[in-house]
Amino acid sequence: MIAPVMFKKLLPLACAWAEEQEAIIQRDGVPLTDRLLADARRIGVRLPEQVRLRVVEQVPVPTNPLLRAAAEETGLLSPLTAGLTLRYGIFIRADCWGDRQLVAHELVHTMQYERLGGFAPFLEQYLQECLTLGYPNGELEQEARRMEKDYEG
Repeated sequence: MIAPVMFKKLLPLACAWAEEQEAIIQRDGVPLTDRLLADARRIGVRLPEQVRLRVVEQVPVPTNPLLRAAAEETGLLSPLTAGLTLRYGIFIRADCWGDRQLVAHELVHTMQYERLGGFAPFLEQYLQECLTLGYPNGELEQEARRMEKDYEG
């Protein structure tokens, strides 16, 4: 379990890492297809044209040892992570590329970033829910799981 004092130390590191990764995805990723743009609008993403997807063999983990340990301890990032949303940048693991339901799930997180006001507010709430309720039991993750069900196929 991560103590509140440690959480306060880790949050700015997590925000900085997320912003760096979003910039990489924005630079190297691809825009949403017309079908995924329509899905994003239906989900409630305000700026779907800003979203980029980047295929990766494995979703990256932070290089900072404290942040990496926290991500692994909470189960948020592992070799099995299929997708990760960092506001308008979404990593998709290569063997999951083309999975519309996964992309819809990640687009719900983009909508949550917008609704909550960016990296710090989203990450603070999401990570706090993971720490107190356990992943995937937090409200933000559960909302994404509920909404993804409409996008099979």
